[in-house]
Amino acid sequence: MTNGYSESIIEVAGLPIQVRRGGDGPTVLVLHHETGNPGWLEFHNALSARRDVILPTLPGWDGTERGDWMRSVRDIAAVCALLLDELGVADVTVVGLGFGGYVAAEMATANQSRLDRLVLVNAMGLQPEDGDIRDQFLEAHADYVKSCFADPANFTALYGEEVSTEQLVAWDANREMTARTAWKPFLYSQTLPHLLRNVNTPTKVIRGSEDSVVPTTVANQFVELLGDAELIEINGGHHLESDAAESLAEAIVG
Repeated sequence: MTNGYSESIIEVAGLPIQVRRGGDGPTVLVLHHETGNPGWLEFHNALSARRDVILPTLPGWDGTERGDWMRSVRDIAAVCALLLDELGVADVTVVGLGFGGYVAAEMATANQSRLDRLVLVNAMGLQPEDGDIRDQFLEAHADYVKSCFADPANFTALYGEEVSTEQLVAWDANREMTARTAWKPFLYSQTLPHLLRNVNTPTKVIRGSEDSVVPTTVANQFVELLGDAELIEINGGHHLESDAAESLAEAIVG
């Protein structure tokens, strides 16, 4: 146990999945952004004060082994579902951050019986009715990630004044996995709008008031498709888990 959480490797579909886990209470699976898993943050500490938090690194991100067969977000969702089987947990709240929200939505459409709640935070996955999901491939790695924070100080606290070469290499590999699994169409699904209508899992749709990556209309689209989903707005950018750690944790457990 380190810093309130433990680390383990769980084999799923022949891949070693890195898992951090901490806290006690109802289980929450947190799925990270397409930019990668920055580790156990204050957000996870706040959440684990009242929940059993499972934080996996998606296969192929941050230098982890990838499956060459993985070609879609739905493949990633299947791996995450199998991970829950391997961990022997059910009645899980799945929290998806950005790209992780896309994965979480796919999990819900495949098998919602294992889900207690669904929380989509600045989630990708739907084609915006107005505007476009920001194309990170048109920007330098650090510029794009920095823009995901409403407060630049939060970016600096996490990555430093000068981003390391190791981190830049990791971001580059993460972009490659994003392209492999969500390139055409870019970070949205043409089937999700049809499948989500049958998801009746209690859902919270959370958006950052200063999110510059996902247009605000996408949150409204998720709410409409999911029927009685609750819409919550929190002050902060795309990476709400850093901009508003306590507020986001409270919104999830409240």
